[in-house]
Parts: sequence; C-alpha cells; structure tokens
Amino acid sequence: MRLGLVLAAIAIAVLVALAALYYMAPSERVIRIATTTSLYATGLLDALAGEYRKLHPGVTVHVIPVGTGEALRRAAMGDADVVFVHAPSLEAEYIRRGVLVGGGIVAYNYFVIVGPPEDPAGIRGLGDAVEAFRRIYAAGLEGRAAFVSRGDNSGTHDRELMLWRLAGLKPGGSWYIETGSGMAETLIVANERRAYTLTDEGTYLKLKAEGRLPNLMELVTGSEELINVYSVYVVNSELIGKERYGLARDFVAFVLDPRGGLRVIASFGLEEFGRPLFMPATGSAVGWLREVWERLAGGA
Repeated sequence: MRLGLVLAAIAIAVLVALAALYYMAPSERVIRIATTTSLYATGLLDALAGEYRKLHPGVTVHVIPVGTGEALRRAAMGDADVVFVHAPSLEAEYIRRGVLVGGGIVAYNYFVIVGPPEDPAGIRGLGDAVEAFRRIYAAGLEGRAAFVSRGDNSGTHDRELMLWRLAGLKPGGSWYIETGSGMAETLIVANERRAYTLTDEGTYLKLKAEGRLPNLMELVTGSEELINVYSVYVVNSELIGKERYGLARDFVAFVLDPRGGLRVIASFGLEEFGRPLFMPATGSAVGWLREVWERLAGGA
C-alpha cells in the first residue's frame, strides 16, 4: 500500500514537471516584439497584443520598448521576432542586409515641435519645420532658448537629425541637451527646462492629458518633414528560427489586417482624446505613405 502511494506521488511529480516544461520551454509560443517607445508609452502595443491574444490565448506577447535603432539592433542579433519602427532611413539598411524580410507600413501621425508658451524662438504656427529649427538654433546661440534631444538613435532622434541637416546646422553647446532617454522622459526634461523638443504626437498628447507637461504646448506640426510613418516587420527566419518566424509572421499579418490590427489602430485614442492617436495605413493612404517612406529612406 505504502509503495503504491509512493509510486503515485512520483508519477504526479513527473507529470507536473513535464507540464511545466511544456508551458515554459517552447519558444514558438512566445512572440518577442521590439517596439519604438511611442507605441508602448501610448498603450497601442498593449491594445494590439490584447486583441491578438483573444484569437490566440496560448501565445505570450513579450514587448520590449526601446528606440528604433536599438529595436533594429536586437533584430539583427536574433533577439526580437517582430519590430515596430519609424525611421525609414534606418529600416532601409536592415532590409538591404536581409534582417527584415516581411511586413509593411502600418500607421502614421505627425511629429510635433513643442516648446514653452512664451516661445522665445518665435516658431508658433510656422508651416516649415526646417525654418523652425533655424530659429531655435539662433535663439539657442543667443541664450534665449534651449532644445532637448533624445540623443538615443531612435526614430524621433533620426528625424531630428534630418531636420538639422536640412537646415544646414550642427547643434551643440549648453543650450542643446541630450537625454539619451525615451520620449516620455525627454518630454518631462523639456517641460522642466521650458525648452523645445521634437516629439511624436501620441506620446505628447498622452502626457499632456495626464497633466505632466504644463510648460509645453504644440507649436509646429503638419508639414511634410514631420510626417511620422510607422512600419512593422518580421525578422529573418535564419536569425530567429522557423518556429518563431511562423508565429511572428502570423502576428504581423494580424496587425496589417483591416479587420484586425488596423481596426484597433483606427479607434485607439478616440475615447480618451476625441481623436485617434495614429491613423492606420489603409485605402488611398497606403500609396501616399509608401512614397513618403521612400523619400525618407533616401535621406530626403
């Protein structure tokens, strides 16, 4: 009798161990997503992952919020299965290298130049982001203004550097502050310093609604140089393995589906802000966004 109980206990322990291995070990049941911080900070990535899990309850979605440059680096190392990024010039390099092999443009909004209400550089309402940067530069040299840069090789940082190049300027000095941090942290520093910064629209609106940016306001947006194009890609199966690749491809297909992820994007932010924080890449916008992406990928 006692031997039977011992054998039964051993059998139960073995079954528990096998079950634990089943649920913990298979890599194909986990999707590793490296994403630009704006999609994470606004909550959009959580919304997309939540909808996907409703269809695939056995899949775990692991989100890694980093700048675009770091997201692409992780992809090249095989440490991410899917990337959400918004720096076409950087994306093009990784596509050429064969790191990114599937996906496409998923959404867009606009970058915004924000700054203190007193606007010492006089950029409010300008329709030209490059001219706005020239005025901020001049005001910075004169000690009348400061600019806070992410300085982190993110998509936003990449766009900022592009605007300085178009303006024919190379910023530096005490008025030019690099945080090396994400968008939310950079906005908070700009708010504390009553300084200018370049931000994605979604993160700014979310923090503004939370009352965390009392010293900042939107000053310049809407120009072509400020179009913010978001893309999602699958990482090459040679880097992540066939099992992970299959699951990643399925997730990206869901994100790009008008009845799936694009539907989530179209309504995200409506309830809280009265307007969506991101516009989905659907209909006639697809061709236009591809043209914009190509120009930005070429460093225009």
